[in-house]
Parts: sequence; structure tokens; C-alpha cells
Amino acid sequence: MFTGIITDLGEILALDRTGDLRARIGCTYDPAGIDTGASIACDGVCLTVVATGNGPRGWFEVQISGETVSKTNIGGWAEGARINLERALRVGDELGGHIVSGHVDGVAEIVAMRDEGDSTRFTFRAPRDLAGFIAPKGSVALNGTSLTVNEVDGCDFGVNIIPHTKAVTTWGQAAVGDKVNLEIDTLARYVARLAEWKA
Repeated sequence: MFTGIITDLGEILALDRTGDLRARIGCTYDPAGIDTGASIACDGVCLTVVATGNGPRGWFEVQISGETVSKTNIGGWAEGARINLERALRVGDELGGHIVSGHVDGVAEIVAMRDEGDSTRFTFRAPRDLAGFIAPKGSVALNGTSLTVNEVDGCDFGVNIIPHTKAVTTWGQAAVGDKVNLEIDTLARYVARLAEWKA
């Protein structure tokens, strides 16, 4: 489990597309403190560490199935790209965002951006089958970042991103047309399932 509070900016150092996709990701985490088999959210996708090491900087490697690539924006990863990282929640950690599983539901698209004071208002377009799970003042995880929804209009929804978030995540480099990993709030998923069951 994760909180949606990004703790590092990773860099894609290498990609190997032989069989499953294997990615080497540079980070500021101490590789000695990352166990093989540990879970790290990479742009919001919970991935399993299969190797670690040191070079000019620390790194870890993850193996990514074709199913995961098809359901996320990982197919667009390229060497040199930056991604949001979060290590798994440990007992006693502060829950600063919301409960995030790292199981991405689909891919949303940035359709508009505009400055509002020091913040930036992003408008995202969600897949139609996920739009009903997104509610004003509810939570979503976008590229692993816990964010609060401002408004919803059909499949489109708005989020404000403050300067601090833009500075410590990849949101400072985001652009209209970018595809982002979307995880709906777990609570919304269970409420919808309960309503479906009772119907």
C-alpha cells in the first residue's frame, strides 16, 4: 500500500524489452535499504524490485508484464524520462495522502492546463468506464500522486497542483496531451460495487 505522497524522482536508466519489459531506474534511495521483492510505486504502478545496485547513482530494476504495460502509460517510457517514486507504506508511517494500492485502473489524458495564482489547474479526461468513480472533493492518484478533485464534467475532471508539488514531482514538466496513470479511490470502488450488489 502507498499514500500518494511522492518521495523521490526516478530516472529511467535502461529498458530491456526482451520478454517482459525490464527497467533500470535511478533513484536517491539507498540501494542497500531496498530488498529484492520490495514494492515501489513507479508513476503510480506498484512494481516488484528484482535487482539493485550502485553506479554513478543508486538504482533498482523492475520486471513489468505485458498486461501491466497495456493498462498503463509504461509503454511510453523512454531512457532519460523522469518518473514519480514512492516506497511502500510501513507500519507507523504518516498517512499524508490517501490509501493508494498501486493497481492502476486506466490511463487519463491531460486536456487543458491554466495558471490560477501560483497553482496550475489541470483538466484530465478519464476513460468513460472510470469517470463515474470520480467525484468532486474526492481523491484520485495520478502518476502516483494523491490529488483532490475540484470538479467533474462528464469524463473530464479538474485538479489544482501547487508549486511545491510541481517542484518535487514530474508535474512541473507535464504538458497537454500527456497520458497519465489513473487510480480511482478504493472507497469509491467499493461503494459502487455495494450499490451494484444491492441492485
